Amino acid sequence: MVVKHHSAGLVIFNHELSPAQERNLERATGVRVVDRVSLILDIFAQRARSHDGKLQVELAQLQRLSTRLVRGWTHLERQKGGIGLRGPGETQLETDRRLLGKRVKLLRERLAKVQKTRVTQRQSRERSDVLRVSLVGYTNAGKSTLFNRLTHAEAYAADQLFATLDTTSRRVFLRLGLNAVISDTVGFIRQLPHTLVEAFKATLDETALADVLLVVVDASDPRREAQLDAVIDVLEGIGAGDVPRILVYNKIDRIPGREPGVDRDEYGKVVGLRLSALDGSGLDLLRSALAELREPLAPSY
Repeated sequence: MVVKHHSAGLVIFNHELSPAQERNLERATGVRVVDRVSLILDIFAQRARSHDGKLQVELAQLQRLSTRLVRGWTHLERQKGGIGLRGPGETQLETDRRLLGKRVKLLRERLAKVQKTRVTQRQSRERSDVLRVSLVGYTNAGKSTLFNRLTHAEAYAADQLFATLDTTSRRVFLRLGLNAVISDTVGFIRQLPHTLVEAFKATLDETALADVLLVVVDASDPRREAQLDAVIDVLEGIGAGDVPRILVYNKIDRIPGREPGVDRDEYGKVVGLRLSALDGSGLDLLRSALAELREPLAPSY
């Protein structure tokens, strides 16, 4: 067996497993088994830094746990009532589900307040007629590095999966008298778990209501086209499929001979950019492209 040969203490599957599948695989291998969704949730739990982010991750974890509680308690018989949390004839499984339900309800109420606050902030920006821009893209595409370059902020950026979980918004200067508000968002991934999409609704709403999306792509990654497809799938799933977007091919500093540039469609509209957030090359092109959205170029005859 591969597990014994490598003396493995953990087996990870790159797809979702049912509780019964996990249980049977653990019995067969004798070690802990983790599926794709559990691994992503564990990473999210480690990366969450803000209060809002921690609430969202905990909600996603509890929603998943609620469907898997039976794993740990199927062996228990119906218990007698007595002093404590359990009611008459309530099993440990029923008790856990009841307590878990209370915690989920509390988290939903707290996140609803977070969403209400963000709606108020969003309405304030709408009244000021400021261009609303959201950075989206596959995880580790360089969104936070680009965000920091554009806004001179200090958002956490690292060469790791899901380095950013919390939406951060900053004002960015485009040209004299013209500014925008740009938001850094959580990185996407293929087959993003439904529980995460639901838990991060307050965060993802910022994307769906933006004026334009900057879809950041790691130009140096050979899997960039598949990653881009995964991002588009997520955008459509959260109701942001129709939001205007510009493809930003980042990390051109890793590609010999690749220079910053702008791609336009047949009508002269900017549809793509090539730049490096790391060394700053091409950022002036990005600022100009965003400014064009507020001040379209005059038609040439």
